[in-house]
Amino acid sequence: MSEKKNGLTLKHKIGYGLGDAGGVMTFALMGSTFSMYCTDALGIPATKIAVLLLIWNIWDFINDPLMGAFIDKSYAKNTNRLGKFRPWILRATPLLCISFIALWSVPSFFEGMARLCLLFGLKIIYEGSYTMFNIPMGSLLSAMADTDEERASLSSARGIGSAAATLLSLFIMPLFLKRFGESNALGYAIGAGICALIGLAMCMGHYFWTEERIETGTDTGSDNIKVTDILEVIRVNRPFVALCVHGLFICMMQYVGNTLSNYMYSDVLGDISIASYGTLLSAPPMLLIFILGPTAARKIGLERFIRFGLLISCVIYIGLFAGLMLFDMNPWVYAITSNIAMGFAFISIYMQWGLVGEAIDYNEMITGKRTEGSIYGTFNLSRRVGQTIGNSAAMFLLGMIGYNGASSVQSPAAISGIKTLCSLLPGILVLGSWASFRFLWNMNENTRKEVDAFKAAKKRKE
Repeated sequence: MSEKKNGLTLKHKIGYGLGDAGGVMTFALMGSTFSMYCTDALGIPATKIAVLLLIWNIWDFINDPLMGAFIDKSYAKNTNRLGKFRPWILRATPLLCISFIALWSVPSFFEGMARLCLLFGLKIIYEGSYTMFNIPMGSLLSAMADTDEERASLSSARGIGSAAATLLSLFIMPLFLKRFGESNALGYAIGAGICALIGLAMCMGHYFWTEERIETGTDTGSDNIKVTDILEVIRVNRPFVALCVHGLFICMMQYVGNTLSNYMYSDVLGDISIASYGTLLSAPPMLLIFILGPTAARKIGLERFIRFGLLISCVIYIGLFAGLMLFDMNPWVYAITSNIAMGFAFISIYMQWGLVGEAIDYNEMITGKRTEGSIYGTFNLSRRVGQTIGNSAAMFLLGMIGYNGASSVQSPAAISGIKTLCSLLPGILVLGSWASFRFLWNMNENTRKEVDAFKAAKKRKE
């Protein structure tokens, strides 16, 4: 049985946007600053961190789809009156805050193997808490909206929330690193603690201001859900495969850029605080993009809107690389240009959730099962793989170009390498994401009409 409650309100939209904002307040720092915390404050070599990042994320490769399947199956067996996803959000929120604060403070009080073991264990706990929060938060969209207009609206709200939280966290942390120094663990602990507490408040707002408007029972096959169902989804659901390929490439780009950004500002441009102010200056055009996003998506189509953003981002990144190689670029020019390039690429990240909803509806039509958790979990797995590759590859490449965390001045080869890794490589990876939508995504107007007809027929039966 499925029942839709009327009225997707402004409160619902703000509440949904607060979800990704709350998670991103901590998660953005994992991509942008965690590696520098490990190398400069904890004194762990970059190559060793690269290996640890690979080990840390092996569990995430299994964890994400398993969490999604577990949510689907547990709800099918024992329906919760509070909803399918929101109870998990409430359980995960305090764990997310506490584990993040511990990760950025506790290891600095220890030395040697004890420090490595604590760092390793606390990172595992944080990532598990984030998965417990992020999978139901992302899956919640399909339980709040079932039309393209509603999905675009919630996707835009999530995008604005995520963008605002990213800008806020990336503004806060460099200020404390500037104040205390990049090798002082205290600055990292204070910045991380502030971001975690802000994130906690946002996540609680997300829980109280959202509602599972579309209540789905077990009549669509959810009583026969198996973990292996996702293999059939990959075989028959081409739009879902396109999304996974996109997730892989775009997250590699995001994590290469975020991981190396602070090294660019500190070692090439000479002032890490510029990262904060450059981010703020790029915020207005990024915000305008996301406010106008739903309107543009309605006029030209959500998938085409995403493709245009990716292509523009690629061109800007390649132009930025040429400028860095040809002349000494003003730090403010770099800061604004790189953030705008990232902003156009992030259109795909902030607006992709509407396409995930389409893939879920399409999958229900062709398989007879509505498994939001499994699909979102596996999609998130592709993103995790991209994050892992991007994060680890960035650190491996940083070591290969000769970066020395103990030196205040880097070699010309290291400087040139950082410039290349922060501009040309992201441009190439963005192009890979664009190709996934250009050559793999195959949903068109006829397919959408078939899905709409299926959903209408389903409602008539209920």
